[in-house]
Amino acid sequence: MYENVVVGADDSNTAREAVRQAARLAALCGARLHIVTAQKPRVLQGPAVPEEFRYSLTGDEADGLLATLALDARSAGAEVVTHVRTKDAADSILEVASEVDADLIVVGNKGMQGPRRVLGSIPNSVLHQAPCAVLMVKTT
Repeated sequence: MYENVVVGADDSNTAREAVRQAARLAALCGARLHIVTAQKPRVLQGPAVPEEFRYSLTGDEADGLLATLALDARSAGAEVVTHVRTKDAADSILEVASEVDADLIVVGNKGMQGPRRVLGSIPNSVLHQAPCAVLMVKTT
């Protein structure tokens, strides 16, 4: 049914729930689960820092988060690939979905209530721009 499922995650409980549900679905379908996290580059300040080193990304937090999420997803039976991106979260999810020719993107429902539903949120952005089907799961 599905071959490539993409889910975005940060270190929130709602994101962990979205990954948990995506992992179970991927395992049931025999699909590969792509877990995506977005990390903003850190700016190194100071006049002594050369221009080419002023923007630096330390991936320790992102790598640690993805390792934990991947371990949990593998224990649910999913084949997992992880991705760290430096774009905003919605763009990162959409970029990976296009790159891996995703059949499905799983997003949580956080941010789909109240004013954020109208003014914009990660799930809303993904829903409107996705190159494939989108499944919104209840995470709140």
